[in-house]
Amino acid sequence: MRDQAREQLAQSGGGGQIGRCALACCFALLLLGGGNLFGCRAFPRQTAGVTRVPEKHSVRVENLLLVSDFKLSKKDPLVLELQELRERVVATLKLPEPRRDVMVYLFSDQETYRAYLAQLYPGLPDRRAYFVGTSEELAVYTFWGNRIQEDLRHEATHGILHASLAGVPLWLDEGLAEYFEVPGSPVGGMNGDYPQQLAMATSNGWRPDLDRLESIEEFTSLQRIDYQESWAWVHYLLHSSPETRQELLAYIVDLRDSPQPERLASRLEGITPAYSDRFLSYMSSMGISGSAVIRAAHGE
Repeated sequence: MRDQAREQLAQSGGGGQIGRCALACCFALLLLGGGNLFGCRAFPRQTAGVTRVPEKHSVRVENLLLVSDFKLSKKDPLVLELQELRERVVATLKLPEPRRDVMVYLFSDQETYRAYLAQLYPGLPDRRAYFVGTSEELAVYTFWGNRIQEDLRHEATHGILHASLAGVPLWLDEGLAEYFEVPGSPVGGMNGDYPQQLAMATSNGWRPDLDRLESIEEFTSLQRIDYQESWAWVHYLLHSSPETRQELLAYIVDLRDSPQPERLASRLEGITPAYSDRFLSYMSSMGISGSAVIRAAHGE
């Protein structure tokens, strides 16, 4: 299965039209009772008689360290795509040098992956991939499967952000991960049917509200449409005008040292009082011209 998937990776050059049902978020630990995200590890990794993380082989891509029990070369399509993703995220967002490494634990099969997470974080929903940030490490957990590329693009984006910034607001964390999980170039491809779904919601009376999104602090409060709206705001900010792009980049600069700078909604209000209306128009144009690149379905 793994060899066949790797052959498909090589033939596709790291892209492909694939879906993801993993609900992946750096706030996964909040599902366990609302405690502090940092500093929660159920037991030491090397405890006898338990499933362990992969540890036989490792490949480093800058500050991303991919660890597995099967060997991956630096020229493996999966490794090359991780390298390309990191370069894309850093260049697009003008991120500073990372402060921490990101461990990417790639299990050989789904059963071992599930067993490890079940004993490490009992009660987590069964998802294909997770990013968990603690004071001990920034870690991506996933397994080799036919959706490994998309899972890693999403999860590694979380890791890259948290390795470089003092904090990342929940909506922006997910919006950027949804944005960069779209494969290939140019940057800014449409994420599945998000534009069409948002257009349909708008026709049914829904309205975007960045201020509301910025107030969401708990992962469990996020709804499917919140992921879609977060992605759309990121797309709007990066692509609608030089002014909105600069405002997002300035916001990210502030996040380098402060986990809670002035809210982005307030900043946008200062430069464009009618920014919500402009966002609606931009979103409408995406719904008309957007082409589906991948299908991302949370919680399936």
